[in-house]
Amino acid sequence: MNYFGVDYYPEHWPDAQMEEDLTGIVHMGANMIRIGEFAWHRMEPREGEFDFSFFDYVLERAKAHGLKVMFGTPTATFPAWLANKYPSILAEDEYGTVQAFGGRRQYCFNSKVYREYSARITRELVQHYANDPSIVVWQVDNEFGHEGSDQCYCEECHTAFQSFLQQKYTQIEELNERWGTIFWGQTYNAFSEIPAPTPTITTHNPGLKLDWARFRSYSLNSYAHQMTAIVQEEKGAHQQVTTNVSGGFFDKWFDHEENLRPMDFVSYDNYPVWGGLEKPITPAAIAMTHDFNRGLKGQHFWIVEELMGAQGHDVIGYLPRPNQAALWSYQAFAHGCSNMLYFRWRGMTRGAEQFCYGVVDHDNTYGRKYREVQSVFGTMKEEESLLNAPIQSQIAVLYDYDNIWSWRSQIQSKDFDFTEELLRLYQPFYDLNASIDVIPADRDLADYKVVLVPVMQILSEELASRLKQFTKEGGTVLFSFRAGLKDKDNAIYFGTPLPGPIADLTGIRVEEIESLTAEHCLPIKGEHDLAEVESYISIWRDMIVPEEAEVVYRYEDAFYDSYAAVTRNTFGEGHAYYIGGGIEVGGLRKIVQHILTQHHIPHEPSPDGVEVVTREAEGKKYRMVMNHNDTEQSFQHKKLAPFESIIIKE
Repeated sequence: MNYFGVDYYPEHWPDAQMEEDLTGIVHMGANMIRIGEFAWHRMEPREGEFDFSFFDYVLERAKAHGLKVMFGTPTATFPAWLANKYPSILAEDEYGTVQAFGGRRQYCFNSKVYREYSARITRELVQHYANDPSIVVWQVDNEFGHEGSDQCYCEECHTAFQSFLQQKYTQIEELNERWGTIFWGQTYNAFSEIPAPTPTITTHNPGLKLDWARFRSYSLNSYAHQMTAIVQEEKGAHQQVTTNVSGGFFDKWFDHEENLRPMDFVSYDNYPVWGGLEKPITPAAIAMTHDFNRGLKGQHFWIVEELMGAQGHDVIGYLPRPNQAALWSYQAFAHGCSNMLYFRWRGMTRGAEQFCYGVVDHDNTYGRKYREVQSVFGTMKEEESLLNAPIQSQIAVLYDYDNIWSWRSQIQSKDFDFTEELLRLYQPFYDLNASIDVIPADRDLADYKVVLVPVMQILSEELASRLKQFTKEGGTVLFSFRAGLKDKDNAIYFGTPLPGPIADLTGIRVEEIESLTAEHCLPIKGEHDLAEVESYISIWRDMIVPEEAEVVYRYEDAFYDSYAAVTRNTFGEGHAYYIGGGIEVGGLRKIVQHILTQHHIPHEPSPDGVEVVTREAEGKKYRMVMNHNDTEQSFQHKKLAPFESIIIKE
């Protein structure tokens, strides 16, 4: 069974409101509600006094209406009595300011006290409801690491960081050597001398900053795994376990694949726009987030918070236009979402999320948004075979959190943004409606024909070897700038011309480099088949000397026009492209078209802003067509209204 529903917070409203709410939810076509993730105080109003009677009643009423339940463990918002008794549980920022009680996720992942109390409420809750047939999924915590909650610089974290380093390096001499602490006289005699990377003059050692990022990931994930293990141990056999991934995952300080490893499936909170944004993020960026979440476990995922209304805590963002939020739902289903819950059932009149509008607004009218959700549920309930059909991509985008954190420790260009650089390679394939996986770099590549490797400055010999084998056997690899610069200690390779471990694969040498900005755009001109094509780069440029490779683009520059900007090298049966800067998307279109045609990868052109996803289910072909434009468009002689989504069955 596929689940369609809403995030429901009955504790926010008088008990008498519940019957009206549940009736309206069911009438909308829902078969699930998501509850509980912020209700610790309601479950344990005073220390050790557990009271689940309110949620007993909620579940009783849910069952009476035929609704299944996703229940969240409430550790993202702890009660005031706990903070008052143990202020040490509160996280501390890099400036030494202790996070005040009153927001959410203010806890320290390394607090032994917080882990103890989290474990207790989690165990009590899951034990209480392990045999309840209405609860089919447990959600652990809520949006791990969101809103900066993955960082803490308290003394407990500092001591734990020193222990983390001692376990990793064993001998302080080993750490000194690998971090290069001889520079600026930073050599340590003991692990207890090592600081946390709080503000200092200039900057901290890059090796320290990368290990701090790894430590933050370990801290968060060890807490998450502890809570997940409790749920897995206590839950009923009919219940599954997940947690909800928040957006901006490449800007977080933890490894998401590791976070989800012990879970049964991935859940995601899909917010294409939020408070303060004048317009949504691009359709390609939204699609990439779904491909990322599908790639975490290589399977379909849930969305447990799908935006419907305008959002904002203090500042409200863009209002999704009629049918635009429905379009984002169709897009999610197209990219592998199989179950969907909308945030939220009704807007709250008090508290920090007063301006997070829901399916039903504060006037309690079942209006346009209600009908929009009702329409989506009605359509998708008829397409469950499509929702559950496998997605088999022949293109993969690789990422590695060590590499991302290395860039964050030294961004090199003031306008560098990892997500934007990944999208530079992703979008031209997306624009041609080719299916793409976004996966960790250590995954098997055997099922792919094309691999995209954006700005992989930390690039190990092991990954280089796998990419060479992939290319030898006929695959195509696209690298972008700074590839192969550093090792796993965040140190630059010595005595090895760039691009380091992949120099022979790419057939080039990077002779010089220049950091650019978003505004500093440099013209490049195509050669051979692209002789009439002009484009530009920004953010960065590698000055490339082709040694075996052919030139695809060359810089148009009075000083550097002898250098290549983009190259292509034949390696075995395959090809490796190297893109020396932040190329604008149009500059890759002909290259991408050639690659897709060469590898016979399914794709098709469509008008700008019209996304077409082709799926197969039970021997039938489906096209999910989505018009992301605010104007009417046409696809295969079918008119698409602004933000309209259709399913074409063939």
